[in-house]
Amino acid sequence: MKTTPFKNALMMTIGSASSAFAASGAREDNSGFFVWIFLGFCALIVVAQVMPAVLMMLGFAKAMGKEKAAEPHTATHK
Repeated sequence: MKTTPFKNALMMTIGSASSAFAASGAREDNSGFFVWIFLGFCALIVVAQVMPAVLMMLGFAKAMGKEKAAEPHTATHK
C-alpha cells in the first residue's frame, strides 16, 4: 500500500486532534467572596421588586371577586 504525503498529514491531523476536543470534566470557579455578595444583593433587589407586584395582583384578584359577589340580585314576585 502506497501512502502519500496527503494521507499521512490527514492521519496525523485526525489522530492528534481527537484528544484535543475531550472535556476535562473539572469546572473551575474563581468567584471570590465579593462576587457572591454582589449576586446576593442582586437577588435581594429582585425579591424586593417581585413581592409588591405579587401582593398587588392578589389584591386585584380579591377586589374582582368581591365585585362579583356584591352584585344585587333582584327578586321576582309572582
